[in-house]
Amino acid sequence: MLIAIPLLLLPVVLYNIVVLFGASGNIGMAQADALLRDPIFSIPMASGAQWNIGSGDLILFLGLILLFFELIKSTSSQKVAIVNHALSMILFIVVLVEFLLIRGFATSTFFLIVVMILLDVLAGFIVTIIASRKDFDLGN
Repeated sequence: MLIAIPLLLLPVVLYNIVVLFGASGNIGMAQADALLRDPIFSIPMASGAQWNIGSGDLILFLGLILLFFELIKSTSSQKVAIVNHALSMILFIVVLVEFLLIRGFATSTFFLIVVMILLDVLAGFIVTIIASRKDFDLGN
């Protein structure tokens, strides 16, 4: 049953931890952006430039990897996939509400997480509809 839990829940939880617990008190959008963009480490590039990587970058990187696995999961036709689609839709509604209503969540990083979850929801439903239509066509 753990396979039904959307993998994209992990970047959402990490973002919530960074933004809600990363600063004391009422965090504003500017402080949330600074928390996400402040470099955790730097990688020297061949050009001589420094590539600064912040917590927001790492969360987005993890989210993209998990989105790939969610898209692969959406191609299965198991009964658990329907539960996964429903939980992904609930997750999308939660993150959309956070994005629109909670200070500190109106950042580009969180917007991209919301878009990844929306793509997961759309892909899940589209793949399910196409698979169902093929099954229906074969039945005739």
